[in-house]
Amino acid sequence: MSILVTPETKILIQGITGEFGARHTKLSLDYGTQVVAGVTPGKGGQFFEHNGAKVPIFNSVKDAAAATGATVSAIFVPPPFAADAVLECVDAELALAVAITEGIPVRDMVRVKRVMQGRKTRVVGPNCPGIVTPGTGKDSSGGCRIGIAPGYIHKKGHVGVVSRSGTLTYEAVYQLTTRGIGQTTSVGIGGDPVNGSSHLDVIKMFNDDPETYGIIMIGEIGGNAEAEAARWIKANCKKPVAGFIAGATAPAGRRMGHAGAVIGGKEDTAAAKIAIFKECGIEVAVTPSDMADALIRAAQARGVKLS
Repeated sequence: MSILVTPETKILIQGITGEFGARHTKLSLDYGTQVVAGVTPGKGGQFFEHNGAKVPIFNSVKDAAAATGATVSAIFVPPPFAADAVLECVDAELALAVAITEGIPVRDMVRVKRVMQGRKTRVVGPNCPGIVTPGTGKDSSGGCRIGIAPGYIHKKGHVGVVSRSGTLTYEAVYQLTTRGIGQTTSVGIGGDPVNGSSHLDVIKMFNDDPETYGIIMIGEIGGNAEAEAARWIKANCKKPVAGFIAGATAPAGRRMGHAGAVIGGKEDTAAAKIAIFKECGIEVAVTPSDMADALIRAAQARGVKLS
C-alpha cells in the first residue's frame, strides 16, 4: 500500500505551460504518473504533448476535475498567485493539493489555512519537493510522482519517509534503495513556517498503513513540529522510527535555508529536538549519511524486517 497517492491516482498540473511546470510534467509522464489534465487560465482547449501523451488544458481546476476525474493537483504557480491556486483546489474539493512553489508569502498561507478548516482538501507544502509512491517498473517507474523529486532513486517497498528538506529526502531515499530497502511513499512537507501538513499528520498515516514497516523522519531547526511528532510516536507508534535533525551548528536567531528554520523557542534547536527524539525511543542519525543505517538499527532492535 501507500499513503496519499497510488499509481492509479489521477493528477492535474496547475502551471503546466510554464517552464518549470512543463519540465516536471514531462518527467512525471515518463515515470508513468497518471497526469490527466493541466490548468492554465486563458489556455483552455489547448493540449500539452509529450512522447505520445496528449494532456488537455483547462481554464480552471473545477473544469479539469469535472472533465477528467482528477483528484490531486501539483501546483507550479508563481508565488504571488500560488495561494489562490491552492484555494482553487479547496473550492473544487480535490482530495490533495501539493504546492511545490517556493516563496509564497506567509500571510497568504495563513489565509489558506483558515479557509481549509473543515474542508475536504489536504495540502502538502508549500516549498516542498512533493510526493513519490514508487512503482514496480524499471527505476521504480509505473508509480506516482508529484513534484520535483527524482523518481529513479526510489524503490517500491515498506519504508515511509517524511521530511522538511527536499535534498535530505532524496538522500534518505537513495540510501534506502542502495541497501535494497524500498519505500511505500516519500513525502516532502516543505520547510516554510506555515504549511499544509505536518510531520505528525504524515506519521499518523504511515502508522495506519499496514504495508509501512518503518519510518524515517527528517526535521530541522525551527518550530516544535518534530517534538510534537516524537511524543506522539512514543505514545502510539510501535514501528521502528529513525530521525535526523539538520542545523546543529546554526546560530540562534538566524534563518538557515528554509523560511521556517529559525531558532526561537526552547524546543527549536537541533540539540533539543535530538534529545526529545532519544527520550521518545527514536533512533537518531548522527549525520545525513547515517539515516538509512539508523532505521536499520531501529528495526533490528525491534526484530522488524524492512524488506
